[in-house]
Amino acid sequence: MLERQLFVYNTLTRQKELFTPLNPSFVGLYVCGPTVYGYPHLGHSRGPILFDVVHRYFIHLGYKVKYIRNITDVGHLVNDADDTEDKITKRARLEKLEPMEIAQFYANAYHHELRKLNILDPTIEPLASGHIIEQQELIEKIIKQGYGYVVNGSVYFDVRKYHQDGHNYGKLSGRVIDELLAGAGEQVRELEGQEEKRYPSDFALWKKATPEHIMRWPSPWGDGFPGWHIECSAMSNKYLGNTFDIHGGGMDLLFPHHECEIAQIVGSTKEALEPARYWMHHNMITINGQKMAKSLNNGINLKDLFIGNHPLLDKAYSPMTLRFFVLQAHYRSTLDFSNEALTAAGKGYKKMMNSLRLLKEMTYPDGTTGTINQQLTKEILESCEGCYAAIDDDFNTAQTIAHLFNLLKKTNSLHAKQWSMSDISKTVFDQMKTTIQTCIENILGLVEEKPHEVDGLLSVVVELYKKAKQRKDYTEVDFLRAELKKYGVVFKDGKEGVDWAYEE
Repeated sequence: MLERQLFVYNTLTRQKELFTPLNPSFVGLYVCGPTVYGYPHLGHSRGPILFDVVHRYFIHLGYKVKYIRNITDVGHLVNDADDTEDKITKRARLEKLEPMEIAQFYANAYHHELRKLNILDPTIEPLASGHIIEQQELIEKIIKQGYGYVVNGSVYFDVRKYHQDGHNYGKLSGRVIDELLAGAGEQVRELEGQEEKRYPSDFALWKKATPEHIMRWPSPWGDGFPGWHIECSAMSNKYLGNTFDIHGGGMDLLFPHHECEIAQIVGSTKEALEPARYWMHHNMITINGQKMAKSLNNGINLKDLFIGNHPLLDKAYSPMTLRFFVLQAHYRSTLDFSNEALTAAGKGYKKMMNSLRLLKEMTYPDGTTGTINQQLTKEILESCEGCYAAIDDDFNTAQTIAHLFNLLKKTNSLHAKQWSMSDISKTVFDQMKTTIQTCIENILGLVEEKPHEVDGLLSVVVELYKKAKQRKDYTEVDFLRAELKKYGVVFKDGKEGVDWAYEE
């Protein structure tokens, strides 16, 4: 295992902390996944890319990583009032489909786009609907501890009692709930139809299903469905235990979702153990300085981004361009999307890939001798260390990319013979090459996107073949035939002209 000191900004303590896993060789990571009722959009890319780098880096350091990323396919209501409609049920009703058809379709769409972004699969990707029993068991524990109460077939979490017992509901998000606990929200509660709750701040653990509600399960309290927050507590608890290393998600989940997760786990155990030791939250993506919103028509689906199909897009942007764009900024900073920013990211990504291709072809010549350039050697080694040190500093991928470009500038100079290989030792060259390849491909997850326009490329080769035949350059003709055949493709000379075909 590589010995490095990794510091992570812990939202719970609001400071960077040295990462020390519960188990010296194991990392438990839980990240809130999507609610699958629509196509994944631009905002859905930042979390998976960030935690993919986190996942990759822990693997690089030699840890065995158990990475859990859930799929919410039931229980996420249209808003947090606890009396509105389930998002997936609503979409199913509008499209006249079964809710699980909706969930499966959009889960497939989510996975399809993530594969394009070179996101590694999580260790386990549990479904909320597949863990109803675990959620019910956790709710029963909360009731037993005195923090859950049943009203008309629904179960709510008693935030006032939890708070009065010395548990700081609001410590993760920094929310002050005294006004709600004092009853200042009674009018809000009445307006939202939450008369069942003792206090407006209480949240649903289980909701009684109305007669028309499609997604429903039997429970000790009557037919119904789980609240949104209980699923992540139940699934993280099942696969990682009461306490694990890192819980991740977007800043929009700080309150109420993650705050409620803490309350549910603490409220279910006498030990009062919090679910995660480190809480990591990434910031949002804005579009031209504005928050993404349906009313502004500025939500861009990933599939549309990759083909350029949106009024706000000047052109299509590739998946690796988006990945590079996201990694150019620190994850806790706001990231503003614009055509100019994506175009610049595309240029930076291609510049990196061009330099990486040249580097992969470079080797240190045998028998190289000369005087070592101490200053150049010092700069290379500092940049190599800087690549990893930036990741160690709360996953600062922006700084890592800056160090990588410093190194690639030097490899380009070596390739162009502006410097001689004899200016550095073989050991330094090998370290530089390994650092660049490891950081770009294995940690940042950036890979070369080769052209997919095979038909267009083959049409160019066909034209070259026709011209070689016209000038009777049969050496060139034979060469093109032989090279194309290596890839299972042959030329077809017919009355209609020359074309290509798959070799039969």
